Formats: sequence, C-alpha cells, structure tokens
Amino acid sequence: MQQAAAKAGIDPQTHCDKLAPQFESLWKKLNISNDAFIRTTDTQHKQVVQRYLQELFDKQLIHKADYSGWYCTFDERFWTEKDVADGLCPDCKRPVEKLSEHNYFFKMGLYQDRLIEHIKKHDRFIRPESRRNEVLGFLTTQKLGDLSISRPKSRLSWGIELPFDTNYVTYVWFDALVNYVSALEYLPRGNPASDRFWPAKVHLVGKDILTTHAVYWSTMLMALNLPLPETIFAHGWWTVDGEKMSKSRGNVVDPNKMVETYGVDAFRYFLLREVPFGQDGDFSQNAMITSINSDLANGIGNLLSRTLTMIERFENGKIPASGPPALPELEDKIAKAATQLPAMLEQGLSTLTFRDNLQAIGELVSLCDEYIDKAAPWKLAKHPENAPKLKTVLNYSARALRLLAVCLYPFMPQTMERLTGQLGYHADFSKALPASAYEWDSPVADLPIAKSAPLFPRIEIAAPDIVGIGLKENAKIEKKESSRKGATQVSDTPATPQPVPAVAIPTSTPAAPTTPAAAPTPIAPPQISIDEFMKVQLKTAKILSAERVPKSEKLIKLQVSLGVEQRQIVAGIGKKYEPDALVGKTIVIVANLKPAKLMGIESQGMVLAAGDTDVRGLLTIHEEVDPGTKVK
Repeated sequence: MQQAAAKAGIDPQTHCDKLAPQFESLWKKLNISNDAFIRTTDTQHKQVVQRYLQELFDKQLIHKADYSGWYCTFDERFWTEKDVADGLCPDCKRPVEKLSEHNYFFKMGLYQDRLIEHIKKHDRFIRPESRRNEVLGFLTTQKLGDLSISRPKSRLSWGIELPFDTNYVTYVWFDALVNYVSALEYLPRGNPASDRFWPAKVHLVGKDILTTHAVYWSTMLMALNLPLPETIFAHGWWTVDGEKMSKSRGNVVDPNKMVETYGVDAFRYFLLREVPFGQDGDFSQNAMITSINSDLANGIGNLLSRTLTMIERFENGKIPASGPPALPELEDKIAKAATQLPAMLEQGLSTLTFRDNLQAIGELVSLCDEYIDKAAPWKLAKHPENAPKLKTVLNYSARALRLLAVCLYPFMPQTMERLTGQLGYHADFSKALPASAYEWDSPVADLPIAKSAPLFPRIEIAAPDIVGIGLKENAKIEKKESSRKGATQVSDTPATPQPVPAVAIPTSTPAAPTTPAAAPTPIAPPQISIDEFMKVQLKTAKILSAERVPKSEKLIKLQVSLGVEQRQIVAGIGKKYEPDALVGKTIVIVANLKPAKLMGIESQGMVLAAGDTDVRGLLTIHEEVDPGTKVK
C-alpha cells in the first residue's frame, strides 16, 4: 500500500480512502449487510493494538532480535533459503529481496503444545476436517518459532507505532488480527459488545491465511488471556479453468459484471450451490447459465409460474383451501419434506453446509413438479366432480412455494420478496419471522395472487459452441430442451412451456458453411504436459458399501473412504460386478473431479476401470495401502 501510494503521488491513508468505498459498494450490490464497515486505520483500533502490544511486552512475551531472510514485499512475508527458488516468492512468484534487520518478536512457540491440545480436544475448532488435519500436521511436525511483529520505520513508515519503541511499526498481521476484538470495544460507543460477540461462533477466513488465523491469532489470544473462537472455518478458492484468478493471467471474474449480467440472486445462488462450502470451485459462465436455467428458471421459477397461472385460471386469482386428497402418497411426501425442511436448513446454516441446504430445497421443488404433473390439474378442471381435488393440488403447491420462499430468503433475498409478493403472502423480512412462517400448515387460503414477470428469465446462448450448427438449428435445440424440462402453461399438454424472456449471452460466431472434407487420417491423441497431468488427483479409496441404482443395469452407487473423509461415487460398472463383490476393495479414483449427477444421484469422483466400450476390469490395489493415499 505504501509503495502504491508513493507511485500515485499520494499518502497511504488517502490511497486507502479511495479503495475502501469500492468494497462498501460491492457489498451493497451483492445484498450483503453489515453492522459497521471496519477499517484498521480507525483511531480507536490503533489504541487497542498499542494496549495489547504493551501488555505482551510487559509480560516479557515480546523481545528484540536480529533476523535475516528472503522478504516478499507483496505478501509481507519472510521466506527461508529452502523456500525460495530462482529468487522468486513461492506464493506470488514475484522477486524477493535479502533483508537483515533488528525486529521485535512474539514468543509464539511457548504456546505450541497448548494449541495442539486445544485443537485435539475441540474437533470443530478448525473446519473443514481437511484443514484441521493440515494445521495439526504443521504443528506436530516442526517446532513453532517466534513471530516477527514489527518493521523498522526506515523501511516501512506507515503503520501503528510500537508503544515501547517509536522507531518501529507493528507488522500487519498483529494489527489486522487484533481488529477482530478491538472493534467490539469501540464500535458500540460506550456499550462494549465483547461479552455478546466474542468468542465468535464462526470465524470465516480464506484457506490461504488459515495458518495465520489458526496459529498466529490463536497463540496471540492465549497470551492475552482471551478466549479462542469456537470455529475457524477456512473457505476455498474459486479458480477459472483450474487456475487461480490472477490479474496477470487476465482470468479475474468481476462480481460487478456478474451481477449486472445475471442478477445478484442468481450469482449468490450459484456461488453457494456449485461446490460444497470449504472446497475449491472452478468458475464457469456456462456452468452458471446451466444452473440458472435448470435450477432456477425451470425449477422454482417454473413452479411459481405454473401454480399462479392455474390459480388465476381456475380459482379467479385466489389461493383455494385444501380439499380431499388428490394423490395421497405424493401429498404425504411433500408434507413430510416440507415439515422437515426448516430444521434441516437451521442445521445446514450452523454448519455452513449451504450446498446441502439448496439441494434439499431443490428436492422439494422437484416433488412439487412431480405432484403437479401426475395430478394433472388441467384435466381435473374439466370435470366438476374433481373440483375439490383440484383445490387441494393448487393449495399444496401454493403452501410449498410460501415455505420455499422463507427458506430461500437468506440465499436470494430480493427474489424471494418478489415471490411472496406474487403469492399474496406479505412477510416482513426486515426482522425475524414468527415461528409460524416456517410451519407447513401455515394457512395461505384466500390470499389474492398478483402474478407478474418471471422470477428468472431463461438465458439463451446467442450462438452455439459447436461448429456447423447455425442459429436456427440452435434455437430449435433450445426450444426442444425447454419443452422437455418443465411446464408453465396450463393446457392439456402440460410440458408446453410458457414463453419466458431470455437474456442473450454471445459465445462464438457460427462457422461459415464449408465443403465436406474427406475423412481425416487417424492421428495420435494430443499429448499433454506433466503440469497438465499433475492437475489430476488420483487417490486410493476403500469401498465401504455398494448398491445398484434403481432402473439402471450399469450404475452402482458406492460409499468409499478416503481416510479423512467419506464420499459417494456412482460408477458404470454394474454389468461387470455385483455390488457385494465390491465391498472391501481398495480402488483408485479421480479425487478432484467436479461433482455430477447420474440419474439424479450425486457422484463425487470417478472410479478408474479398463475397457473400451464395456468395463473389463477395475483398477484395484492389492497391497495394504491406507485410503486417501495419493497415486503417482
């Protein structure tokens, strides 16, 4: 920051004052609320930092010593000789410089054993489990040294002065980490909030700064006799085409543009639905378009549109009271899923398993779609004696939509307000909703609906990715897909979609017609580099259970152990193997494959097997090898 400010010809504080509003503006655009926007340049924060520094110095937990090492200015981090290759920082690949200087150090190593014991005793202290193992491995395999907490003013003039030596400023991590508790002292203005908000229930950090928080911050808190957070949760990275986002690579995804193109709620939904929270995810606009079209436009958006259309047509625009059962078995399933959903979501929100929450919501939407398709209200409406059953179908659909709206509100607040408005259900989302809002039996009868524009316009690709298919052919494909995925128009043919506005996203220019060429001479498959191959993570996995997937002769659903975690994998090996014969085998899987659904069942990896068209053999490990071992 100091260097960037100097380059711009302004002081560092002015430089930061220009940057901060960009973050505040983005939070508002993403519908992210906050009680206060905290900055470590706040005067009160500086006072708390200096107080804590003095306290540790008085306890003789801070001492001055010489230090020499390779320093990365960008990461503000020293590296050892073995870390640095070709004079570059191992993290950011920028040049490092050799520095030797006096600095102040916090005696972090004194708390190593105590921290290890705390992590082992509190299994939810660091999450996900893989990150907990990572930190424990770091702490149990090497001696924890002392932590440099200062920089001489001769090299870095901008920062908080050490109260016991004004020739130094405190190193950024001591300053920034203290901010988590300092804000609780000064923001409420005379009404300290420390007792209410600290220790934090969940302390959310990026995986690249996990060590900083799980080790540096935890030992600092121990030294200050302050309680540790209940959970430190490390979230993963979003990559693009398998690579970390980088301005130099030009592959940065601009959230502002995503919101402008797709809408804030669709963007929020995709980020929380695409991968299990805590793991890395690969960002793709095509994947996002697919998610919007299938989950949102053809999912809850379609369910709302067809339900309101039928209420408008058959019930004069008012939600009817429920009558006798129309399809008792499906109605029982919907009622059971809807009754259990709020508790599942409460659990999911407390454990940060957002993807599981959204999957459970999607399952209720699918149940309602199946219910409408099988009950066929448009047919019931043709026979007056079936009018009571018709009312039941419409009532059940409307009740499900009302519940779905309040459950989806944390994920898509603006859109769910629109949904409840169309449904005639006016909830005050500005404060906690009453318990009755989360009950399946909460009444909706006689609410006047107000049908308006679709919640999620379908996004159509303006030009195909496949060379040789023109725009007209592509439009036919899109129309056929729409017809197959869901009904929004009431008629004798329920699968006919209601026209929905579409956002056109251009992808490529259609290829010009060409003269058919002669059949090409067979060539060898394209070669890949060792770096490309190393992106594939092969690991051993032990099969714990196996069962056939209903209505499929090829697919078998496996539960496998990778040592620190358990996964579900769907494999097309059913013609070769019986499920019972697979249990206990140690196999090889692709462990970093993006999850996919096969016949509606999620598969979290790929089993390796031999065979061109049919499976002839499964790749297994004969020796005793621990599950989760890397295959090289």
